[in-house]
Amino acid sequence: MKREGISVSNKRVNKRGQVTVFIIIAILIVALALAIYFLRPGIQSTTGFDEENPKSFIQTCIEDEIENAVNLVSIQGGSIVPEHYFIYNDVKIEYLCYTNENLKLCSVQQPLLKQHIESEIENDISDEVSSCFGKLVASYESEGYDTNLETGTNPVKVELLPKRIVATFNYTLTATKNDAKRYDFFDMILNNNLYELTSIAKSIVEWETEIGDADPALYMTYYSDLKVQKNLRDDGTKIYTITDRNTDNKFQFASRSLVWPAGF
Repeated sequence: MKREGISVSNKRVNKRGQVTVFIIIAILIVALALAIYFLRPGIQSTTGFDEENPKSFIQTCIEDEIENAVNLVSIQGGSIVPEHYFIYNDVKIEYLCYTNENLKLCSVQQPLLKQHIESEIENDISDEVSSCFGKLVASYESEGYDTNLETGTNPVKVELLPKRIVATFNYTLTATKNDAKRYDFFDMILNNNLYELTSIAKSIVEWETEIGDADPALYMTYYSDLKVQKNLRDDGTKIYTITDRNTDNKFQFASRSLVWPAGF
């Protein structure tokens, strides 16, 4: 009886020992995998790279930069770096209509507002676009491809369109391993109604040039999805803010027109 008890006990010890060995091996495997992952950054850089879909790579790489540029021009009156502006809530807001004289109607400062905004965004993102294509080339080469990247004229084009902003990148990439793959149309679409908001801004500017003022309530009557605010400052400057109630997208700008002198 004693021998049988010893035998059973030995079996249990052996099983526990085997389980311990398996646990140790599993821990070592996980530790080795983590070490490789963190000590070899090249592996991280290609995570999510799909050699069959370089357009997705470019969109993921550039979308934050485009969104930042769009947000900046939207709150600063259409300019990345405003030159003639009024500071309101610590933001430099470009004048779209201005006169420095009292009792005078303002003059339009950006007659081609849509084209101006498109150009501002293009210039702001162009360096990042170039960097993203460099990263794309590096990703292909890390997978053993030979690459050739060609840049066309006007490599970055941005268009404000109804309910969206479209960015097109005039680059052609040829990646060759066993055979050659050519990719020559890169673009991305940002869901943003800046086109509509700037159209309202232009309408307000027309009122500012003709009668020296605009009525926000009138616009909200015709466009129920919009909130239009006018904030009058001490020097006669008006800050107009146009906000889409559904998306919170907004566009704001400054105007100074038909200002009455102090005491009147």
